[in-house]
Amino acid sequence: MQQGNSRYQVFIDRAVSEGTTLVCAVAHPCDDVSLASAASAKQQGIFEPILVGPRIRLAKAAKRLGLDLDQFQVRDTPHSHASADVAVDLVKSGQAALLMKGSLHTDELMHAVLGIQSGLRTNRKLSHVFMMDVPGHTELLFITDAAINIFPDLETKADIVRNAIELHHALGLGRPKVAILAAVEQINPRMPSTIDAAALCKMADRGQIEGGVIDGPLALDNAISPDAARIKGIHSKVAGYAQILVVPDLEAGNMLAKNLTFLSGALAAGVVVGARVPIILTSRADSEQTRLASCAVAVCYARWLSGRKLPAT
Repeated sequence: MQQGNSRYQVFIDRAVSEGTTLVCAVAHPCDDVSLASAASAKQQGIFEPILVGPRIRLAKAAKRLGLDLDQFQVRDTPHSHASADVAVDLVKSGQAALLMKGSLHTDELMHAVLGIQSGLRTNRKLSHVFMMDVPGHTELLFITDAAINIFPDLETKADIVRNAIELHHALGLGRPKVAILAAVEQINPRMPSTIDAAALCKMADRGQIEGGVIDGPLALDNAISPDAARIKGIHSKVAGYAQILVVPDLEAGNMLAKNLTFLSGALAAGVVVGARVPIILTSRADSEQTRLASCAVAVCYARWLSGRKLPAT
């Protein structure tokens, strides 16, 4: 894994220094990793957590970590389902501006987020964005969606692209170059991902997707390697210089992100977008630096969202 400062540091610094400290509802942080993540974000000044979970279990985890539970706001709940519901209610009521997953299953939290009465839905589908800090790569590489949508249809893919472009703008990274990935760069009727890629590019041409430069289908090599794009004769503003990689399905994205993490030593911060607030998902395999980066990115995005009105559904 990488050592020292990463490209995430600018977002951590921004989260700490810009504006008032936001409150984050942390759903069921009953294991050491999730509670330590919330505590570290508090200590660094990234956000102020409200811990939502069974007080007895929270106290046991705090004791193992040498933390004083009294330094945190706590909402006592009987089980993980209730933790998810209460955490979402804290956001809905305006008592929290962020939502963070603890030691409950992602589907359990998403069920509460997407409930008809949750108030957190928008006209967008939810999607996850990894912001990969890859050794040897010149800038952060966004990968989406590798955590929420298993086999997204064209409509969902359009929202996945919109969400990633919006996040790129919110973080002050400018107008992104977006590659719609497939196994090949030619349109092949027997490969649905290439058809979807072509349709997404035409949607961008017609103004249905805005804010980025989009091209596809592109294979991974000619999406990120100028030499590969040149050798294959691909002339595009995106080919070779993609900043956002849109994968055809969750399995492809998950394997790509884990390949970069465990074989290339990349760091993988991530956030769920498309709801009224960003949602932080952390993994037990994440480093402390990566978990803090995910929290910081969510804070920066939440502040950006606060200046806009998202249409609810």
